[in-house]
Parts: sequence; structure tokens; C-alpha cells
Amino acid sequence: MSILFTGRATGAAAKKISLLRRFIMFWLNHARQAVASLGELWRTPSASILTIAVLGVSLTLPATLHLLVKNMQQISSSFTQAAEISLYIREQTPANQVQSLVAILQADRDVAEVIFVSKQQAMTEFQQISGFGAALNYLESNPLPDLIRVLPKNTAPQAAETLLQRLSSERIVDFAKLDIDWLTRLNAIVSMLQQAVAIIALLLLSAVLLIVGNTIRLSIMNKKDEIEVMKLVGATDAFIQRPFLYTGVWFGIFGGLLAFLVVELMLWWLQGAISNVTALYKSDFSLMAMSFQEFIGLLLIAVLLGLAGSYLSVRRHISAIEPTGP
Repeated sequence: MSILFTGRATGAAAKKISLLRRFIMFWLNHARQAVASLGELWRTPSASILTIAVLGVSLTLPATLHLLVKNMQQISSSFTQAAEISLYIREQTPANQVQSLVAILQADRDVAEVIFVSKQQAMTEFQQISGFGAALNYLESNPLPDLIRVLPKNTAPQAAETLLQRLSSERIVDFAKLDIDWLTRLNAIVSMLQQAVAIIALLLLSAVLLIVGNTIRLSIMNKKDEIEVMKLVGATDAFIQRPFLYTGVWFGIFGGLLAFLVVELMLWWLQGAISNVTALYKSDFSLMAMSFQEFIGLLLIAVLLGLAGSYLSVRRHISAIEPTGP
């Protein structure tokens, strides 16, 4: 029996892959490795959950301190009236001179608002709030001076002090008053907290890098034999490193989400206690939660930390693994 071969033999032909197809294949390969690295986390739940929990808690503290500073800045900005300057007018100053000073102040570029309170208005208000009532009618003369209340455009303590010194030199002003020492102390406390948050965040974020890097290192050591085989068949270091890098990204995503949930839970728990306090002082203050931009920023920082920690680990340990001979 014989077999007849017909036709013409053909050799291997090279076919050029289009740029679009190469682009699609590149991202499909990355997506496949990202999903595979997520599966690795699922196959080692105890170690993965522990790493994510530590990462999330480490991010929770700086995020909480950031919100604390943010709310303190809200309190500080709500007391802009504390920078109000009170100008007490000299006795027996003509009304036209007082009105002229009011007009000058209203045109001043450093002044946001001017309120004139005559001595008669001041006496009426004092009768209402002092409890003396009609007893004040027996006074021979009104001892209260005319008052001009000035609200600066720039309510920062230093700017308000500069405006106070300038207005104190007015000829008809007896003396001027600006009580913002406590506001200066509050701003100093807020500034100190901001620096403390930066230092604590730096320390904790460094700890996150070490935690992620150590977790990835242990994963690399567990797969040392597999990595050696992959290098024997020609896999590049970049190809081998990619799943570990995606593992660090997943750690960052889940750790950032955990930190966000913990912070929101803490704010929800504190909101009830703060509502009771603000009700006693008849205040409408409420805690400012994390905004969407801050949430995205927290998630981005967590992802970058996870990626950086895994990158530092894989670059050092994978390149050190070389296949051994038989």
C-alpha cells in the first residue's frame, strides 16, 4: 500500500501583527495577570486578610487625624467675627465727623463691613440684656460712647492687628479693641496638628511599605521553584514580576477601602455625641466627613504604597533567583 502526497510543501511564514492587535493583547495580558493575582489572594485568605487589615489600620490613623484638622479649621473659620475691631469714639465728637469716618471706612479696601452703633442704640441694647431695665433711665447722662464695628476683609490675626494699629490712629477714636489672642492660639494648635499629622502619616506609610514588601517577599520565596522553572523556559523578570506587582495593587485597593469604612464608622459613632454637645450650645456644627476627592486620594495613596512596596521587594528578590543546573 502506498500513500500519495499531493500538493506543494510550504514552510513557516512570518505574519506581522498589527499595532492595534498588539495593544489589545498587551492589556488583555495585564488583565489576565491582575485577575490571576486576585485569585492568589483568595487562595491564601488568612495571610491576605491579615495584610489588608494591617494596611487599612495603618492608613486609618492619618486619615482620621486629617479629618480632625479639617474640622478644627472649620471651627476656626466659623469665628471670623472674632477678628472684628471695635472703635470707641471720643466723647462729644460731632455727628458729622463720626459719619465722615464711617464713610471713609466703608471705602477702605481692607474693610469688609462697617456697622455704626450710636450711644442711644448701645444703651437700648444694654437695657435689654443687663436686666436693669427702667433703672437705667435715672442716669443723668448716657455713659456709653458711640461705637464703630469694623470687620476686616482679611481676618487672619496678623492682618487684623495691622488694621487695628492703623485705625487706632484716627483722631476721633478714643481707643480700639481687638480680642483675637485665643484665635491666634487656636490657629497655632491647628498648625501644630498639621505638622503632627504629616510626621505620623510619614511613619505609618513607611510601615505600610515594609508590611507589603515583606508579604510579597514571603510569596516570592514560596514560589521560588516555580520562578526557576519559568526562567528556564525563557520568561523575563518583568513577566515574572507582574503578578506580584498586581498583588501589591490589590492590597492597596482593599486596604484603602477598609480604612475608608473604618473612618466613616468612627464619624457615624461620634456624630451622636457631638450632636448632644452642639444642642446644649445651640450650635449647628456637624462633623465634616471625607469628601469624594479625599476618598479617591486615600485610595490612590494606598494603591501607590502597595505598588511601591511590592516593586521594591520583587526587584530585589526575583532578580536574585537563578535556575540551578542539574
